[in-house]
Amino acid sequence: MKKSIIASFFLLSVCMIHAQDNRTTILQDLESNNSSNQDVTLTATTTSATRLFGEKDDLTSVILIIPSDTIVDVIGSDSTYLHVVFEDYEGYIFRRHARLNEPEIVMAPVVQKQENIQEPQEQAPQQVSRFTYLENKYGSNMAARLISGKIWKGMSSDMVRDSWGKPQTIKRTISGNTIEEEWFYKNTWLYIENNILTDWGPIK
Repeated sequence: MKKSIIASFFLLSVCMIHAQDNRTTILQDLESNNSSNQDVTLTATTTSATRLFGEKDDLTSVILIIPSDTIVDVIGSDSTYLHVVFEDYEGYIFRRHARLNEPEIVMAPVVQKQENIQEPQEQAPQQVSRFTYLENKYGSNMAARLISGKIWKGMSSDMVRDSWGKPQTIKRTISGNTIEEEWFYKNTWLYIENNILTDWGPIK
C-alpha cells in the first residue's frame, strides 16, 4: 500500500514539474524545430493590433490586421517574428506585439532527452527591421505612424502600401492627366488620385 502511495505521489510530482515548463524553453524548441514537442500546443494573445505578414522578407505582404487581445496559434518563432495561424490564415507577426500564453500540454511519456536541448545561438542580423526600413525611407516620425498602421489624406500610395500592405484589388481609371484608383482591402476601400490618398470608407 505504501509503495502504491509513494509511486502515485512520485508520478504526480513529475507531472506537475512537466506542466510548469516555462514559455522561453518552448520557444527555444520551436526555434530549433525540435520535433519532440509535437505534443505541445502554444498560443499567444496579441497585445495590440498587428499586421499578419505572408512573408518575413516582404514587409508589404500584409494579409490582414489582427485585432488586439486576439488568440493565435504559434507554430514557430525566431528572434523577431512569431509564425502563427489565425482563422484560415498562416503568416508572421512581430514577436513584440504578442504575449505567449501558458502552453497546453498533451501528456506523453514523461521521459525526455535533456541532451537535445540546445543553447540559443547568437544570430547575425540578416534583415533590417521594418521600423528601420521605414525610418530610412521616411524619417522617424513618419515611420512611427506607418508602423502603427495609420493612414491619412495626402499620403502617397507608397506610404499606404508600407502602412497597410498590398491591397486585395485595385480598380484604375485614367482620364486625361488624372489617374484614379480604388484600392480594396478586407473591409475598407481607399480612393487614390495621382498616387495621393484622398478618401476612404467601409466596403458595403
